[in-house]
Amino acid sequence: MSRTHRLFQLMQALRLGPGPHTAARLGEELGVSARSIHRDIATLREMGAVIDGEAGYGFTLIEDNALPPMGFRDTELEALVLGLREVELIGDPELATAASEALRKLQARLPPRQAHRLRHAVLAPYRFERPIPPAISAQDLRQAAWDEVEVRFGYTDGYGAVTERQVKPLSVVYFDRSTVLIAWCCLRQAVRVFRLDRMRGLEVTEQSFRPRRVPMLREALEQMRQEHRQEHRQQDRQAAPRTRQ
Repeated sequence: MSRTHRLFQLMQALRLGPGPHTAARLGEELGVSARSIHRDIATLREMGAVIDGEAGYGFTLIEDNALPPMGFRDTELEALVLGLREVELIGDPELATAASEALRKLQARLPPRQAHRLRHAVLAPYRFERPIPPAISAQDLRQAAWDEVEVRFGYTDGYGAVTERQVKPLSVVYFDRSTVLIAWCCLRQAVRVFRLDRMRGLEVTEQSFRPRRVPMLREALEQMRQEHRQEHRQQDRQAAPRTRQ
């Protein structure tokens, strides 16, 4: 393996997982000594890569705009383009704009052949109808989930009843026809799903629930999966033909 190729492979290895990556493990993966890994890390840093860590602790790659872009396989590029164009169609206004900007930046940094492939991609998503736009700032809601702080809003359910809710936002999910928030509802003391187009007057509070969002979301999704399986089993029993006594 040439040193140039090894540096490329080392960058790829550093990108996988959150780190830190020890020199011993990286060396074993690339078939070189830990000392060679230390030298290669120093070279990558001189080239502009921002790599945190040191010998004996491990190394973590921190993305840096000064770093030349890594190459994509054609199938990886098609997956990126398809995903970003899907976000353009189903995302809220801020997210859709961000996807368009990301596509332009990606095209500007690609080699000419792949830039041409991006412009004339074979794969494309299509929606006959776009999701109902949110009635609140989805960007503020996403940030509240990242910051792990509770939010308040007015909510109108499917029957027209209006309630005031304070919730712990866990995840925003984009469906075909609507965008929903999975949250722990302080009013109902249970996991609830809220459509963003039925929410009004979003207010971000200072009530933190850090660092519980990830385990709470994991439990919420498992609960929803169990309820879905139970509902399907009940439907199957009702649909099963009755045997004669």
